[in-house]
Amino acid sequence: MEIGCLEELEPGERRVALTPDVVKKLVAASHQVIVERGAGTEAGFLDSAYEAVGGQVAERGKALGAEIVATVNCPDPEQLGAGQTLVGLLRPYENPRPLAALAQRGVSSIAFELIPRTTRAQSMDALSSQATVAGYQAALEAAMACNRFFPMLTTAAGTIPPARALVLGAGVAGLQAIATCRRLGAAVSGFDVRSAAAEQVKSLGANFIEVEMTPQDAAQSGGYATELEADAERRVLAGLAGPVQAADIVISTAAIPGRPAPLLITKSMVESMRPGSVVVDVAASTGGNCELTRPGEFIEHNGVAVIGFTDFASRKPHDASQMYARNVLALLGLLNQGGEINLDDDILDAATVTHAGEVRNERVRALLA
Repeated sequence: MEIGCLEELEPGERRVALTPDVVKKLVAASHQVIVERGAGTEAGFLDSAYEAVGGQVAERGKALGAEIVATVNCPDPEQLGAGQTLVGLLRPYENPRPLAALAQRGVSSIAFELIPRTTRAQSMDALSSQATVAGYQAALEAAMACNRFFPMLTTAAGTIPPARALVLGAGVAGLQAIATCRRLGAAVSGFDVRSAAAEQVKSLGANFIEVEMTPQDAAQSGGYATELEADAERRVLAGLAGPVQAADIVISTAAIPGRPAPLLITKSMVESMRPGSVVVDVAASTGGNCELTRPGEFIEHNGVAVIGFTDFASRKPHDASQMYARNVLALLGLLNQGGEINLDDDILDAATVTHAGEVRNERVRALLA
């Protein structure tokens, strides 16, 4: 196969879809890899590193002309043509219009967001790998913005108690945020609407916040939380008001695939927090869990920082790219030797959004209607 790797052009995006170690493996498997000049520079991978492992460094046009194009974000559909296959984080539910354009141009596209949560698909679960980075980075952003130490310190000037961190949402990002806050020494609590979350939160040494509601069985929704009924939402907000007020740091990571992020932190909750506290909203890109979040911005409200960055994973581009590139490698391994998509494979069947001139995913078609 001929595989192209593009430089990411979205503002603030520093990741790259293929890293030199993955290019080395692809070349060893008799594939030709064309890397756009400068594609990995922002992530710490120089052109010379790609050339040293057998990759070809070229201008954008040549990488765009490859049979398989690997990317982090969706490029301009007008730059791709019939018979090509695009692999990336294509945001099929958030921004489906480019996918319609890809279908019209005869481009097959595979979206990592649609990879099923199965054991066989774990190695290509890019949502999980990038959520790991985002959860880690969210804890660091909180530590920088909060006006308190995370750990307890015993000094000649007296004992400083640990900061109190509350993590809302115990998926991959939330669990990583809990683990990182714990490593930094904070006293951590966690919350999630899913029944299995309590055990996971406690296994990391954090307390679990109990709310009077019927927990969700995520096994029925592919492991993800689903939207709450109005009564359950009121119960959750009421149950979280006290823990949010008591926290020095709140990190919210709750997301529902293809839906706006659920509201978990109201304006009045933020106003109840002490000045110098911080809210880090990892779900900002889908609207945010906090009522005051402004996607992409750092704001202050009544002395409380509200961080709504949408590029948490890109703030650790080297390791984020390493993880993502391995996801890409695993996915490419499912394609036929000539790069054809075998739709009899359950993973490719679920993740292939456009093929043979059509938008295959029913939900994406509904969004385009």
